[in-house]
Amino acid sequence: MTTLPLQARHITVTGRVQGVGFRPFVSRLAHHLNLCGWVRNQSGQVEIWIQGNNDLLDQFEHALISEAPPLAKLQPLNSHTVIPIELDRFTILQSLSGELNQAHIPPDYFICADCLAEMHDKRERRYHYPFINCTQCGPRYTLINRLPYDRPNTSMVDFPLCPECLADYENPLDRRFHAQPLACPACGPILTFRQPEQNDINDNDAAIKATVNALHAGLIVAVKGIGGYHLLCSATSEEAISKLRLRKQRHFKPLAVMLPWQGIDGLDQVRLYANATPAEQALLIDAMRPIVLVKKSPDIQLAETIAPNMQEYGLMLPYSPLHHLILEDYAAPLIATSANISGEPVLTDATQVEARLGLIADAFLHHNRPILRPADDSVYKIIAHKAQALRIGRGVAPLEIDLPFSLKSPLLAVGGQMKNTIALAWDNRLVMSPHIGDLGSLRSQQVFEQTIADLSQLYGINVKHCVCDAHPDYSATRWAEQSGLTVHKVFHHPAHASALAAEHTSTEPLLVFTWDGTGYGEDGTFWGGEGLLGQPGHWQRVSSFKPFRLPGGDKASREPWRSALALLWEQNQDWPDCPVDTLLLKQAWQRQINSPQSSSVGRLFDAAAALTGIVQHADFEGHAPMWLEAASHVYRHISIFPSIDLPLSRDNNGLWLSDWAPLLPMLTNTDLAPSTRGQCFHASLALALLTQARHIQNAHHFVAIGLTGGVFQNRLLTEQVIALLEAEGFKVLLPEKIPGNDAGISFGQIIEGSHC
Repeated sequence: MTTLPLQARHITVTGRVQGVGFRPFVSRLAHHLNLCGWVRNQSGQVEIWIQGNNDLLDQFEHALISEAPPLAKLQPLNSHTVIPIELDRFTILQSLSGELNQAHIPPDYFICADCLAEMHDKRERRYHYPFINCTQCGPRYTLINRLPYDRPNTSMVDFPLCPECLADYENPLDRRFHAQPLACPACGPILTFRQPEQNDINDNDAAIKATVNALHAGLIVAVKGIGGYHLLCSATSEEAISKLRLRKQRHFKPLAVMLPWQGIDGLDQVRLYANATPAEQALLIDAMRPIVLVKKSPDIQLAETIAPNMQEYGLMLPYSPLHHLILEDYAAPLIATSANISGEPVLTDATQVEARLGLIADAFLHHNRPILRPADDSVYKIIAHKAQALRIGRGVAPLEIDLPFSLKSPLLAVGGQMKNTIALAWDNRLVMSPHIGDLGSLRSQQVFEQTIADLSQLYGINVKHCVCDAHPDYSATRWAEQSGLTVHKVFHHPAHASALAAEHTSTEPLLVFTWDGTGYGEDGTFWGGEGLLGQPGHWQRVSSFKPFRLPGGDKASREPWRSALALLWEQNQDWPDCPVDTLLLKQAWQRQINSPQSSSVGRLFDAAAALTGIVQHADFEGHAPMWLEAASHVYRHISIFPSIDLPLSRDNNGLWLSDWAPLLPMLTNTDLAPSTRGQCFHASLALALLTQARHIQNAHHFVAIGLTGGVFQNRLLTEQVIALLEAEGFKVLLPEKIPGNDAGISFGQIIEGSHC
């Protein structure tokens, strides 16, 4: 018998190959093919030496790609023929440290089907263990301290493996082979249930039982998860939810609901409580396990106060072992809202949670696995049959994106004031952080700075250049100016437009409508209803809305009646139904004191909500527009909504301006139902956008129209706009992976800043 000649290859694999069970997979594959060699982590890549006959080596390389673990995302292999060496087996070598800038940090993953089945098997030693995981599931981003991704470099370093777990960890044929968060009841993290004036419960099963009993009793429990704490309470008890709202001072903002995993596909409870479309159902069970906005069921069985005056709930399914165990025992839907002070990052530390939320939560379910950095739940919405990210967090971020160009030096973008994220870019790579929050508090600022430091350290990037918003009063802008970095400022709406252009890898001119609340404009006024034409680094403002001056400035974002007054006063009209005394305010407005000029469509929505009597005082950002959209919702084709033509004129600078004034008689007509006025308002703005697009098309070339900014999270408006544009042959682009709201500003700042 002829012996085939021995050959060897040295293979380098890049991409998301750490924290996804890739080295164990390589080892099992080599053993299956009877090949010798070794595999090891080196910074952000995996290095493989493999020996055998040529046919088997070809099979090995093919299987590396075709059979890779589901969580892996591989770049093309770099394979070279080398001279064989003496080897008699295949081994996993100790990781090497080195350059980190090729690293790929995985997000936190949901519990896989294998671990879920094992957790329910009474014969298994991890039966009902709330921290069960393997190479294909469990926490990653929130427990990695540094790279390479090995257990000593994670928050599991203080949990030495017991002999049985160590055997799993070292067995190449076990699915827990080199699973870094590996644990069991004998050696891993444990739960502690704490309730004032009662003894702590430090047993996992007993702590879960106590938690479920507390929830059944109508209590609010702060529960530590993967990326932070949730506040849990009954989702069917109006009393419990009212108590949570009162204590948290969150009167109307929708609360997320976690439903038990039930049925073959896990969606039986979703079908019971909501009218989820197939796309929404698929998103709910996606690997991200996000919160998904879905329509309420006509037969409402959840408490109305979860999302008052709204047509939608934010639903999610359990994604951690602990969530599964709690929901299974509780056997009913639970409110699962972020445990934080409004607008701040989610809390992660037991001491802080008890100190800061002690007047909100009645009890606490802690565990002793440290969370190194917060990661709030991701939020998605289906608009025009496509998933849109509203907030990126656990399961998604850090979001890694390949750039269509290469940077000369690393660049940091610090985002906006609201819904802040940061972005770090170098070479042809960009990484977006999870949602941080609104930067108006000390804790938000601390997490903002920690996130910058963490991402820089994890990826080994030394940043010397920074991009920030041009708004002089943004906290992120002030931080940038004091950072010692070279600072480049970009304007808010070009950053929005550049984010959309880059997400769709557009290299041709686009017309991008950037409609939102407010953003500092190039003329020193507050923009928010802009049409920008061009490409990243070269945007021309070509359309907007007739400007108006906002009495009280920033206060208008939380007091919609101010926007209503602004429009009426601009037309020399008064508003007898205004809920406040306006004498002194009008005098200040007439003198242009604290009354900045704005073209914001977001503020037009606020005015419409106030004039129709729907919202006068906003409890949260977007409150008035969201309630106006919900009140305008009808089950009929959008093309038959009544609309008002808004006059379009061109100013001395060639800017097309739509005049909102003809809307006022309709909005103040109390003979019309609020829903009718709301429908007409939405339809009129959609028609105004189409009219602007037509006129711009007559003078300029562009290949598509983009819709971005927080206003286009309004499904009713956006789907009307798309229908009108597509009927006239326009191609329409929407944000998908990158949030179109201010959470995507950091990404846009990198794109815009690198092209200026």
